[in-house]
Amino acid sequence: MKKYNVAILGATGAVGQEFLKLIEERNFPFNELKLLASERSAGKTIEFMGKSYIVEAAKPESFNDVQIALFAGGSASKTLAPEAVKRGAVVIDNSSAFRMDPQVPLIVPEVNPEAIKTHKGIIANPNCSTIIMVMALKPIYDAVKIKRIVVSTYQAVSGAGKEAIDELTNQVKAVIEGRQPEANILPSASLPKHYQIAFNLLPQIDVFVEGNYTKEEMKMVNETHKILNDYEIGVTATTVRVPVYRSHSESINIELEGPLSPEEAKQLLAKFPGVIVEDNPAEMLYPMPLYTSDRDEVFVGRIRADKTVPYGLNLWVVGDQIRKGAALNAVQIAEYMIEHNLI
Repeated sequence: MKKYNVAILGATGAVGQEFLKLIEERNFPFNELKLLASERSAGKTIEFMGKSYIVEAAKPESFNDVQIALFAGGSASKTLAPEAVKRGAVVIDNSSAFRMDPQVPLIVPEVNPEAIKTHKGIIANPNCSTIIMVMALKPIYDAVKIKRIVVSTYQAVSGAGKEAIDELTNQVKAVIEGRQPEANILPSASLPKHYQIAFNLLPQIDVFVEGNYTKEEMKMVNETHKILNDYEIGVTATTVRVPVYRSHSESINIELEGPLSPEEAKQLLAKFPGVIVEDNPAEMLYPMPLYTSDRDEVFVGRIRADKTVPYGLNLWVVGDQIRKGAALNAVQIAEYMIEHNLI
């Protein structure tokens, strides 16, 4: 099998580290591997598959002789992705910088792989919550078109980075020890106010935008339209940060354009690649973030009819946002391109 020179931008962060795990687990065909990060992380040593790699500060020249560039996300994407493309790399980018650019395909490989071939050097990975949702919606959408989606998310703190994980741990310890917890990170470190996440829920992820929706909520709306290439679906979202370390959960209510029973929905979902149906109320079996962490699949349960509309279903969907919601999705895009001779 042909091997490719691969660069990972953001190699020291959670998604970058997950890229490395997946490359090893999936026997990804790499030849040379460059690990890139900010100046702050440059010089660190990472042991990977029996070899020591020095993390380099990312700059345009870093992408010379690179065929595949996996970007973990962050503000550097905006400037470095076009530079990598100029030097001959295909960039698979996990940031939000290019997602709504009409020239850039927004890809979930199980959902819209045909759009990959339209790329002009950059392919965007969707938002983690959107990926998890469309994985559960696609087989239903293909069978009976969806008229309206109402989604409420329950998002793990790891979606806000390692600092948010540490803050949850420290706050839980403080509460148990009778101390006042410190809050410096959530809803977002850049915001003027911060709230305790331990034993609490925060109904704000990212900043508020037009109409008092958050940026995260509007990502789910706009990205779903683009991925499904259907701008007629009504989509409304409420995104909430919860005191869970890893794996996002979503309560999804869908109104369909025709009949589909819960049993038929289960059968469609069970056949869909990358989805596991975990739904047995009699045995109290349903997806939970604790048990879906470090798993590649998206889990769907609590599938039941919504009898308030002619054709409605409720779904409970859970997936590891660092794996399928980020790193795995990007690696799968690269694998698809290799398999179909698109690189």
